[in-house]
Amino acid sequence: MGRSLHGGRATVSGLYHAGLDAISASKASLRRAVRPLGAVLFCGALLPALPARSTQEATPQFKTGVQLVEVFASVTDGRGAPVQGLQASDFQVLEDGVPQAVSVFAAGAFPLTVALGIDHSFSMTGEPLRQAKQASRAFLAQLRPDDRAMVVSINARAEVVSPLSTDRDEQVRAVAGLSPWSTTALHDALITTLDRLEGEPGRLAVIVFSDGMDRYSQASASQVLERASRSSALIYPITIGRSQPSVMLQVADASGGRAFTLDTMKGLEITLATIANELRHQYLLGYAPLRPATSGEQGWRSIRVRLTTVRPGTQVRAREGYRVN
Repeated sequence: MGRSLHGGRATVSGLYHAGLDAISASKASLRRAVRPLGAVLFCGALLPALPARSTQEATPQFKTGVQLVEVFASVTDGRGAPVQGLQASDFQVLEDGVPQAVSVFAAGAFPLTVALGIDHSFSMTGEPLRQAKQASRAFLAQLRPDDRAMVVSINARAEVVSPLSTDRDEQVRAVAGLSPWSTTALHDALITTLDRLEGEPGRLAVIVFSDGMDRYSQASASQVLERASRSSALIYPITIGRSQPSVMLQVADASGGRAFTLDTMKGLEITLATIANELRHQYLLGYAPLRPATSGEQGWRSIRVRLTTVRPGTQVRAREGYRVN
């Protein structure tokens, strides 16, 4: 971190911190034009478009008023492990099927804001909740010191029991304080969590796990999908002991996250470690759309990220698109 652009690669410092003022200045304009979609993607944000850099250029230059779409991509091999060491030339980005010129590229551990949603309804009583707490503590311990996290309790309602911060001790205490109560409102919990993350800067992720189907939510599956399509987060649903609800599979795929289904709670800690490892090894691809969003435009623009060279067993996951309205 702290280095500038070299050979077309941008570090976290160059991409986020140097442009923070530009991002803040353009928020009002952004809300009028394009809804952001991005921990995988800051869709249509009026962020600076960066030209290709030579190794002689030491400091990235930022200009406001130019639309830049930023796409976070996860690349995994046949075993599900992150593929590292890729360059900008290894990727192709298409918007509505049209190849786009990637002007910003970064790889590595980006600043992260993550929400950890924990089901502690009555069905989690005893060993399931104990293991859930243990896995949650292990996940929080793997975060970088400057990563922000919050803890969301899930039962008949969703409640933020530890607000966004870098205070791991507070987050661990919040997890320890969870006790079994009521039933499960999974849809409402996901919407509440996405609402809380709305407008937060940087790369966003939501991890939510439950041992059952939604039983109490006021929100329907279609409302969850609609809200996820406007969110700024990678979504990682984890279901214990039964098949994954179809809506959770859909929001995971659309966001560029990943859905997990586990037979027992014993696999939860390994699963959370897998997610933490994936979040540490991602690629950021930024491009200025060849067809910029216009005032009054409404609709959906699809995004596809793929590798320029076929690698057997390799998968690329990124947000499927963004909404312009």
